[in-house]
Amino acid sequence: MAFHDVRFPTDISYGSEGGPEWSTEVVVLSGGHERRNQNWEYPRERWNVAYSIKSDSDITALLDFFYARAGKAHTFRFRSPIDYEGTDEDLGDGEGDQTNYQLVKNYTSGDTTFARKITKPVSGTITVYVDSVEESGYSVDTDTGMVTFDTPVASGASVTATFEFDIEARFDTDFVPRQLTTYEHGAADVQIVEVKDE
Repeated sequence: MAFHDVRFPTDISYGSEGGPEWSTEVVVLSGGHERRNQNWEYPRERWNVAYSIKSDSDITALLDFFYARAGKAHTFRFRSPIDYEGTDEDLGDGEGDQTNYQLVKNYTSGDTTFARKITKPVSGTITVYVDSVEESGYSVDTDTGMVTFDTPVASGASVTATFEFDIEARFDTDFVPRQLTTYEHGAADVQIVEVKDE
């Protein structure tokens, strides 16, 4: 099915609960030792937006969005309420003939850095630097997060970027159970899950 380049209502998503999810199998051996198998190279985010639905107008906005996406069928943009910015993110160094650089957000703990591929940056929020100097001769594909310079970056030059981003996501249900708790105040249990890049 298709990706709809529209963002889930942020006034609802900002009150949601969720975060990144990995898939790891843990086998406990007879002596109590463990063997762990990491199934995914990259995590995906999962969110429950039920916590942020406060009014009948929120229910209406949710249903409008849900109907337009046909439940699970079509993906859309979703802004994490807690992790949607990259600041001075290292995209790599110039090699003298390279013009394309993928936007990433780097998460560092100790000596380990995890580079998260960013495929849905927000137009108008992206600034790219070469050796800490703001550049102007480039374009950014907001469907892939690929930065393309007009001319190759000089060998050894550091390429960094600051930006905001969404994730590509879908509803994790084809059914939205609703409850009218009080007059003009409803509730709905809706899960949203990130769709990982192929």
